Amino acid sequence: MTTESKAARPALPASPPLTERQEARRRRILHTSAKLASRGGFDAVQMREVAESSGVALGTLYRYFPSKVHLLVATMQDQLQHMHETLRKRPPSEQDPGARVAQTLMRAFRALQREPHLADAMVRALTFADRSVSPEVDTVSRLTTAIILDAMRLDGPPTPEQLSAVRVIEHTWHSALITWLSGRASIAQVKIDIETVCRLIDVTSPGAGSGAGAGAEARD
Repeated sequence: MTTESKAARPALPASPPLTERQEARRRRILHTSAKLASRGGFDAVQMREVAESSGVALGTLYRYFPSKVHLLVATMQDQLQHMHETLRKRPPSEQDPGARVAQTLMRAFRALQREPHLADAMVRALTFADRSVSPEVDTVSRLTTAIILDAMRLDGPPTPEQLSAVRVIEHTWHSALITWLSGRASIAQVKIDIETVCRLIDVTSPGAGSGAGAGAEARD
């Protein structure tokens, strides 16, 4: 599709906000999804069983979540929101921004480690997600970014270099989760990888390279 044809398409109307009853139903569905995934992983989440356990009609479930992948990505979004709230109540204690981000991500990792089947189901859903799930995947990414930025405790908006570092850290964290779930990395190795990539936070901080630059000029 060309840029012109995209521009010519009318914008889709925004979805109306859920009523209190609809929101309660959605929460019930997500809770059921997480419970089933915790017991048996991705394959244990069957839409018919989710509907029955949530007390909703199967057609109603599909109106909320068009597929199992949509449902499990939304479940990950819900888990990250709870994680974000917990981290805000107990913020990281390290001095350096990079160390705070590493501490935060390892706490999030250990929370997922306690529910390996659930973590595997959510990660598999992210891997299987196609363009139809882009809004939900984008929300998961934004939540991860928000968790990292909160840990950084910036005085102002992040610079482009800092945002680039955050994206690399997100990719590394996601990759580390996959390699751990597949048994190809230990928790100790994950910790080393996370701590290593989080050093980008300090490298990309404004003025971080001024000392090195001054030293180079003095040597010249």
